[in-house]
Amino acid sequence: MAKARFSYTLDTLRAIAADVLARARAGGATACETEVSEGYGQTVTVRMGEVETIEHNRDKGIGVTVYVGKQKGYASTSDFSPKAVADTVDAALSIARFTAADDAAGLAEPELLAREIRDLDLFHPWDLPVERAIDMARAAEAAAFRLDPRVTNSEGATVSAQQSQFIAANSHGFMAGYPSSRHYVSVAVIAAEGDEMERDDWYSSARASGDLASPEAIGDYAGRRALARLRSRKLSTRRAPVLFEAPAANGLLGHFVAAASGGNLYRKASFLVDALGTQVFAPLVGLREDPHRPRGLASAYFDDDGVATRPRDVVKDGVLQGYFLGVYSARKLGMQTTGNAGGNHNLVLAPGPDDFIGLIRRMGTGLLVTELMGQGVNTVTGDYSRGAAGYWVEGGEIAYPVSEITIAGNLREMFRNIVAVGNDTLVRGSRICGSILVDGLTIAGN
Repeated sequence: MAKARFSYTLDTLRAIAADVLARARAGGATACETEVSEGYGQTVTVRMGEVETIEHNRDKGIGVTVYVGKQKGYASTSDFSPKAVADTVDAALSIARFTAADDAAGLAEPELLAREIRDLDLFHPWDLPVERAIDMARAAEAAAFRLDPRVTNSEGATVSAQQSQFIAANSHGFMAGYPSSRHYVSVAVIAAEGDEMERDDWYSSARASGDLASPEAIGDYAGRRALARLRSRKLSTRRAPVLFEAPAANGLLGHFVAAASGGNLYRKASFLVDALGTQVFAPLVGLREDPHRPRGLASAYFDDDGVATRPRDVVKDGVLQGYFLGVYSARKLGMQTTGNAGGNHNLVLAPGPDDFIGLIRRMGTGLLVTELMGQGVNTVTGDYSRGAAGYWVEGGEIAYPVSEITIAGNLREMFRNIVAVGNDTLVRGSRICGSILVDGLTIAGN
């Protein structure tokens, strides 16, 4: 394994966190929490074979939240000097004293905090020479250009290696943290034929560089995707089944997470208010949160509140079993935190028996969506309307590419009308899912 190149040890970060807590207590805080972090990395972008950017990043920060009774104040700094730490704590205390009291404010209950230290295999530093990163980016781009002379342009290929570490602590005696890494290779290319140009991209992201797809494979696939979209047509307005390719299906899950998250729920800005225990998805759908998955991109043994995470069924047989709540939103709702302050942790959609080709055949005639555009989703009502591109399918086979269309429906109905989930599982950030086939959406075109 490559040697980490942090500026500070975890013990130093712990000492800073302890100083923050002591200063807050001495200043009159009834409770305090802090996060001390640092990170470093390198990102290289190549476009048309030429180096476009080489970026080295090294940053650090301290965030301090203090409570004076039910009044809350927050301040931050990137200066680790004792004076800066003291000034930041004092600033947070000053803010708290001028803030209105909030009954939901405060630390997590001590019994909920993580006490068991787990190694989730999240730290794999990548000591990547700039020259090697450039070669990898060029290889990704070149693989797309080799495919066909119609691949004429590129938006660039990027190779990034990032490492970070942190310590989180609070005045209930919680103090924990760990290093982690995240690396990726991406490329976006343009295929042209006559006056038509089509763009597509692909990327691979992982905790360990050895788990990344090869640059050549990424570039080749991005190029093939761009080429396949040439000679696209528009569709007349109709109603038809829609198959969301795995990356687009990931976005559908993202809308569910937003609607099932505490902030939207206690503000009554979600169509899933009071939906616990009800049939939200088709009975074939299962969603499980797996926060302790080794090398998972969203793995963590505690959340941003310090609360211990645990595996759980979020949706079982289509029935909503739980929301995504942190301490604050849970109190606002009169519920218990689910350990989701900061977001969901490795949300896994249970795969069905069909692969991607099997789903296309099962759909028979309908729309395969490979790209979604725009922000036309209303979390309050569930109304859904987004620009899309993809392929028209007839007789279980891809007939031709389509673009400049809009798909519309309502997420309540879309979730309940899922007829199949693919086993073409893809990891994209905090969600892991295959393609999703939905019966009956409105497709607006000509």
